[in-house]
Amino acid sequence: MKTIPELKVRQLKIEPDPRKILRSTDIRDNVSAVCLFQPRARKALEMGLSIPGMEYNVYVAGEPGLGRTYLVENFLLPRAQTGTTPPDLVYLNNFDNPDKPLLVSLTPGQGKILKENLQRIVKRLRRDLPRHFEQASYLRLQNKLFTKLALVRDDLMDRMDEAAQKKGFSLNIDDSGAVSLTPLVDGKVLSSEEFERLESSQKKVIKDQSSAVLNTIADLSRLVNKSEQEFRAKEVQLAQEHAASLVDRLLMPIHKKFADNKALKKYFDSFKEDILENLPHYQGRQEREPRTGPEQQGEGLSDSFFGRYDVNLFVDNSEVTGAPVVKEINPGFFNLLGCVERETEWGTYYTDFSLIKAGAVHRANGGFLILRVDDLLNHPAAWEGLLRCLRTKQSSLDDPTDHYDMLRTRTISPDPIPLSLKVLLIGDDETYELLYMHDERFRKIFKLKAHIQDTVERTPESITGYAQALDRAGRETGLRGFTKDAYAELVNYSTRMAEDRERLSLHFSHLREIMIESNALAISQDKRIIDAGIVKLALDEREYRTNLYQEEFLREYDRRSIKVLTQGQGVGVANGLSVTQVGDYVMGLPHQISCTVGVGHGGIMDLEREAELGGPIHTKGMMILKSYFVNLFARNKPLVLTGSLCFEQSYAQVDGDSASGAELAALLSALSNVPIRLDLAFTGAISQSGAIMAVGGVTHKVEGFFEVCRRRGLTGQQGVLLPRDNIVHLVLRDNVLQAIKDGQFHIHPVSTIEEAMEFLTGTRAGERLKDGRFSPNSIYAAVDERLTELAVLAEKKCAMPRRKSIKKAGS
Repeated sequence: MKTIPELKVRQLKIEPDPRKILRSTDIRDNVSAVCLFQPRARKALEMGLSIPGMEYNVYVAGEPGLGRTYLVENFLLPRAQTGTTPPDLVYLNNFDNPDKPLLVSLTPGQGKILKENLQRIVKRLRRDLPRHFEQASYLRLQNKLFTKLALVRDDLMDRMDEAAQKKGFSLNIDDSGAVSLTPLVDGKVLSSEEFERLESSQKKVIKDQSSAVLNTIADLSRLVNKSEQEFRAKEVQLAQEHAASLVDRLLMPIHKKFADNKALKKYFDSFKEDILENLPHYQGRQEREPRTGPEQQGEGLSDSFFGRYDVNLFVDNSEVTGAPVVKEINPGFFNLLGCVERETEWGTYYTDFSLIKAGAVHRANGGFLILRVDDLLNHPAAWEGLLRCLRTKQSSLDDPTDHYDMLRTRTISPDPIPLSLKVLLIGDDETYELLYMHDERFRKIFKLKAHIQDTVERTPESITGYAQALDRAGRETGLRGFTKDAYAELVNYSTRMAEDRERLSLHFSHLREIMIESNALAISQDKRIIDAGIVKLALDEREYRTNLYQEEFLREYDRRSIKVLTQGQGVGVANGLSVTQVGDYVMGLPHQISCTVGVGHGGIMDLEREAELGGPIHTKGMMILKSYFVNLFARNKPLVLTGSLCFEQSYAQVDGDSASGAELAALLSALSNVPIRLDLAFTGAISQSGAIMAVGGVTHKVEGFFEVCRRRGLTGQQGVLLPRDNIVHLVLRDNVLQAIKDGQFHIHPVSTIEEAMEFLTGTRAGERLKDGRFSPNSIYAAVDERLTELAVLAEKKCAMPRRKSIKKAGS
């Protein structure tokens, strides 16, 4: 029987030692975590930025807590600062067609200047135009027109009166312009009573004459109206010519400032024309300049009419240096894609160019837009709109209901905005796979995937960079200073998080939490510097806050309520190990695995599966176990037996194959009648060839069994058997390492089930001989003999005397 060496403390030591490395290193260097820890993600991001157009957008895939957003921002910001600042975008009123607002692109910062200048011009016009119309030169010309109109009007009125007198009528015109004729007899006005007493022939003559007079007066009245219309036209022309000088003088500076912009030049002409066409809104409305504070200088015009001259500063890049980097945390349809807002007045909706609002895609235009895919997919309309924008390379400010068969209200149709930006979606791998498989548009638009790895190799260079990244995070968070030994403690803890002595975990968000808690402890202890002792205390307190469930389980182990033995031996039983996660806390606990066998044809039954408590991976592990068993013992005979395997006192879901090795050991023990040591626990997955394969959570499993043994009293014989491939995954606490160093606890790596059985039982496992039988006095020989007995018993349906138990080697 081979001797299985146990692991020594030096084999479990974490190398290289970060304390030695950091003591000779300047951790204040500004290191790029992107370049050092995420080379694949960096390559994908660089490729995305180097390819123009909007097809090569990037999906950043990784687990939460790896600093995905922080990584992307730190990669983009320095590159964005060297980029070109995109132009300002403004919407202006279209005086010819208000339902089609004008989109104008301006040099960064010019949009705000245009808005302020036009507001100032309109205020000046509202103040100065009424005064301008009170100038003597204008009043003199206006009076001249009035005089001319009065002369023409008086002449026409005289002609009307003369025409009436000739026909024997008196002409009267009241204030409202109504004309009345009264007949005259001998120069006297004929009253109605006198008119009625006249002869019929005379009445007829008077009526005929009055009709002729009225026709003449009507012709003259039309001449009066024509002259008044000509006067009003000349008066408007005079007012426009007089106002044009003031408007031109006020517009001249802004004309010069934006002389290179053809769209604005055309707008200024329309602006002037609209003012001159609406002079009645200015004439006679002299206003004193309101006393406004600096905070009111940028306010829009309050009067609804004069709001038509305002500037809708749609995108303002005046304070942007380089290309914009926009992170939208609430990517709803309107926040992401913009909208045309509506207001109510007298119970009806209305809108205009000033109610067009920009979205994140517009603010990020010419730069980069960062979105979390889980937030985005919560708004299906926003997701569809984003894909439409990236596909068409422009943004149309639509209402989301416009794309469905719903009632549409009248609205404006602004010019679409050309787009040129890179979108970076941040999410996990599962969402990426779903979108890639089920949305063809996603594959065409997000062609690059930036993989975020969760661990990095533990080397002197990575340890140095890791400490520098932690130091940078602490300074950005405003924490007190950490000593190099404190950073070394955090580096070692990251290795424990990675569950691999050769790796460092990149879950910086978790380590940042440890640093913040350490900072709080330092403040409570009035320490200006955070040393390794405070970091250890923060880790211990976090452990204490989260291990309540483990303590309750351990209390039941102490009371023996959970039947797991840590001393002695047993046939058909073995101590298996499992891990359970409650929130962010992972605990390892031992379980008794038991096996019974008997006569029958039922085969080996997995009670966890029968009770629907076993997961698919656990079921697969049991199938592999059975396959190995059949391959070993059913080469020359059928397997005829009834047996069962189960986790004792397990009432929750069981999944994973890490207990299949212990289950096979219990089965072999039950068939061979060879007892298994219960001061040892066994974890490892069995293969069809009998190899013990690596499993997860070995650190927590070892510590869980150690804690149960420690509370019951260490005997110096207790320990754990685990796969040899898992040695590198052991990152044990100091108290476990000390017990191993003192010889109070042991860890035995194994590669095959034969090695495990020999150590668990003290008996040779055995091997197949040339004649097909197994080595004498071995476990396999006893199992093979028992299986033959069970087959005979099942065939004859009668009892046979049991064989004696085999003796252990050396006894």
